[in-house]
Amino acid sequence: MTIAPWLRSVVVPSDRGDDDEPPLSERGWRVTVGVLHLAFVVVGATAVVDTLVSQSGGRRIVLLAALAVLAVVYAVVGAGALAGRDHRRSVLYLVVLVAVVGVLAWVFPELLFLMFVAFPQVWFMVGSVRAGLLWTLALGAASTVGPVVHWTQGTEPLSGPGQTLVGLAFSVAMGIWVTRVLDQSRQRATLIRELEQTRAELAVAHREQGIVAERERLAREVHDTLAQGYTSIVVLAQTATAQLAADPGGAAERLGLIEEVARENLAEARAMVGAFAPVGLESATLVEALQRLAERFGRETGVATRLDTTALGEGPPLPRSQEIVLLRGAQEALTNVRRHAAASAVVLRVGRVGAGEAVQLSVHVEDDGVGFDPAGTAGAGLGGLRDRAEQVGGAVEVASAPGQGTRVTVRVPAR
Repeated sequence: MTIAPWLRSVVVPSDRGDDDEPPLSERGWRVTVGVLHLAFVVVGATAVVDTLVSQSGGRRIVLLAALAVLAVVYAVVGAGALAGRDHRRSVLYLVVLVAVVGVLAWVFPELLFLMFVAFPQVWFMVGSVRAGLLWTLALGAASTVGPVVHWTQGTEPLSGPGQTLVGLAFSVAMGIWVTRVLDQSRQRATLIRELEQTRAELAVAHREQGIVAERERLAREVHDTLAQGYTSIVVLAQTATAQLAADPGGAAERLGLIEEVARENLAEARAMVGAFAPVGLESATLVEALQRLAERFGRETGVATRLDTTALGEGPPLPRSQEIVLLRGAQEALTNVRRHAAASAVVLRVGRVGAGEAVQLSVHVEDDGVGFDPAGTAGAGLGGLRDRAEQVGGAVEVASAPGQGTRVTVRVPAR
């Protein structure tokens, strides 16, 4: 005969944790199980001694046999079910426990102090409040039938069943509390696992984000320094080749510029490896670095280039991070002039605007070249420059129109 599904769900202990893991820590669970084992041994030994002292004949044999069966089943099945949380073994042991308690209560109700360990065992072996209530009621009934019959026969006072009912009520209260504690412990363990998993995922995401950010930073550095330098070298080499036969002096001058640009590129590469500031700012102010940049651009391209600092005014020096953004902005703008503008004149203007906390320092690069439509043109250089400026709280503006030249403005907070 099979057990009905609803009855099976109540009688058979359910799973109390993911992968049958105890809700407490491993050490805490071992200590708890050890205490339950010790309590069973002490109470069982006390029951045996009490039986040997107070009983004789057939009653002694029956009681000792019942206690022996309980001890063997506990050693073979119950202890393993408690420590290993084996549900089938738990059911088998609880059935034997109810039967033994019924025998003890019928023959010698004074041994019902065994309920001191029987009730806790129920709640630590079952996995739900419903199952705990059912097995607790079964134990209560088994321990009450005998004393009640003896009371009706006048051989047992009513205090015996009354004490059993008090113990049953206490067991139910304790069991509900234990179940809630275990549930909360299990929920905390699950939450901790989820938090650890989330933390690991975040660590991976942050690491990947850092890798991407570093790649973008290196790409901007290469574009703003080495790529521009190599572009200058290529243009100068082409010019020197064209002048070599007709103007050896001009070709020699171009070769000297090639050497100068190559040395600066080498210094930029070393600075990039060492994560230093741009070479132009290592031993010079921002204005001095811009002045050298303008002079070299004029020599390389033959375009009239000058630096205007009349709007700079007085103020505290910029942090190095802001100076780098302004210098890179000027370099990027001049590279675009070289490649696309076909300009005859270029002006670099450095200015300070605003007051107090709102003061800003800006670099404008203006040319009189062919211009373009900023809305229809997107370049990696300007995009990277905008990212640089935004990182320090600045901005980049491009004003241009076909046939009207171009003005690139880079602004950063002057603080």
